Amino acid sequence: MDQLQQAREVIDRVDGEMAKLFEERMSAVEQVVAYKRAHQLPVLDSGREQQVIAKNVARLSKREYVPYYRELLKYEMQLSREYQKELLRLQGPVGYPGTLGAFSHIACSRIFRGRESRAYVTFEEVFQALDRGEVAYGVIPFENSFTGEVGEVLDLLLNHDCHIQGLYDLKVEQTLLGVPGATLQDIRQVYSHHQAISQCQDFLRAHNLQAVSYPNTALAAKFVSEQGNSTLAAIASPETAEIYHLQVLAPHINTSAENTTRFIVIGREMPCQGDRFNLLFTVNHRAGQLAKVMQIIGEMGFNMESIRSRSLRDVPWQYYFYVEIVGDLREERSQKLLEALRQTCSMVKVLGTYTLG
Repeated sequence: MDQLQQAREVIDRVDGEMAKLFEERMSAVEQVVAYKRAHQLPVLDSGREQQVIAKNVARLSKREYVPYYRELLKYEMQLSREYQKELLRLQGPVGYPGTLGAFSHIACSRIFRGRESRAYVTFEEVFQALDRGEVAYGVIPFENSFTGEVGEVLDLLLNHDCHIQGLYDLKVEQTLLGVPGATLQDIRQVYSHHQAISQCQDFLRAHNLQAVSYPNTALAAKFVSEQGNSTLAAIASPETAEIYHLQVLAPHINTSAENTTRFIVIGREMPCQGDRFNLLFTVNHRAGQLAKVMQIIGEMGFNMESIRSRSLRDVPWQYYFYVEIVGDLREERSQKLLEALRQTCSMVKVLGTYTLG
């Protein structure tokens, strides 16, 4: 047996032992994930990682191997983090605003089929639950094709350390729901979320119905069900009628037949793949600054599909901006765009990257 063959046999033997040790290590990682999830701890513990690298590097007798072994340890820990994130993503619950039967709940159940979900009263409570690690993701309404954006969500994206993981378009069917035995002619007051009311204004005016704003559509249906009053109705989804034992008095009451709500999925980690990305930014309060930002985006060859402004609440008469840009965030030209924008803007936050499908 020549020297090369002997060396290869040693490598094969060591690789076999490393495979067994790798499985043992990843099994321990699963236990770490279970502990972190139970105690709401983050995946990354940089101090711990530095200690592990230093301790293991010190075990080497051949110092010429040190830089290579250090890189191996770093890669091993990167794999560990990715596996932890995947386990948390697969196992952690998902939060949504509203209650059982709300459109957010319907979107959540379709995006994360069979996954544990948790209801929160407000949009902000979902963001806070994500901050605390109570949920792995949140599903939040972002804009409606008829009534426009949900401005409060932009404020929350600005102020919380989270990222958009993906988008989901839910075609909204608004129906008028009443208690069993009620008829459309009995109804005097209609309860629902203010956006649902806005989406059904033509129907409400045509039937001379008084609209009363409620925190969300499902809670409105629950209220009507509990009241048992045949003069009260709710605007909500057909699924909600079944949950709260109501009957559909009038289907498809949307003013627009193409009524669609776009939901965003938010998470703590920054995704890495997609054909679009979105940003929040602020500019110095001087003439021409916003035009300069638009010029940079155009001159660097990017198509900007959307731009919106929103008031900075604690700075009178100043605004921040939201933009959607077509492009792959991993490409060098996208990184050059971000660098150019950071030199021009007073603040730039990358919200997320995703594929619009």
